[in-house]
Amino acid sequence: MEPLSVAYSPCPNDTFVFHALAHGLVAGAPPVEVTFADVDVTNTAAERGEFDLVKVSYAALPWLLDKYELLPCGGALGRGCGPLLLVNDERADLAGATVAVPGDRTTAYLLFRLWAGEVQPARVEVVPFHEIMPGVAAGRWDAGLVIHEARFTYQNYGLRSLVDLGEWWESDTGLPIPLGAILARRGKVDPAAATAWIRESVRAAWADPAASRDYVMAHAQEMDPAVQEQHIALYVNEFTAELGDAGYEAVNALLGRAAKAGFTPEVPPLRA
Repeated sequence: MEPLSVAYSPCPNDTFVFHALAHGLVAGAPPVEVTFADVDVTNTAAERGEFDLVKVSYAALPWLLDKYELLPCGGALGRGCGPLLLVNDERADLAGATVAVPGDRTTAYLLFRLWAGEVQPARVEVVPFHEIMPGVAAGRWDAGLVIHEARFTYQNYGLRSLVDLGEWWESDTGLPIPLGAILARRGKVDPAAATAWIRESVRAAWADPAASRDYVMAHAQEMDPAVQEQHIALYVNEFTAELGDAGYEAVNALLGRAAKAGFTPEVPPLRA
């Protein structure tokens, strides 16, 4: 079979989920050629239609659904796993602040804009994710928007959380937080088949967590195995196997609010 081009992040949740598929361990699945990239990179690449299967931000979907179809599995959506806005001082707000963010079409940045409302910062800079915490600690930026394993390590940089945007979203909506989505390229990948392959890869990961350990370790930016395990336990959950009604409701709520605020184009409600 012709190989499929697949792109996802080097974060532990993605390498854990896709280990079996990437290593030819899913029966009936084609071989895959994997590209590792931060989500800001995959958001942009997907807009150009560069990959057959790709992990992107839910916030980027309004620009991508003409080329791709959302799959109901494999992504990152849950509770207690939202982005954090970090600072290194005692500021109470972002008046006059410069904020580092991991991408202008990331869900983290969209949640930040929805939370900030009319009190937007003076300046926003898009920077590679791994530079944000050390940069805020050094005073390069007044605040930084972080995701994933940064939830467990930001105190190591002497930083504090000004707001947990996941807590804000959940308290405001009662819904889980839609972070990262898996998309299949229209006309190239059968979405039903891709869904089956990814679900089998997830099941394999849960059945034998040790099998993916070296793969996870080889690509993780945070090398502490305990942090990697926390990361996987938080971001690989029931929504990874099945987005379900609550998952689709969360995605539709996010994109609906974003369109109403003028941050993204409108899209029809997504359904299972």
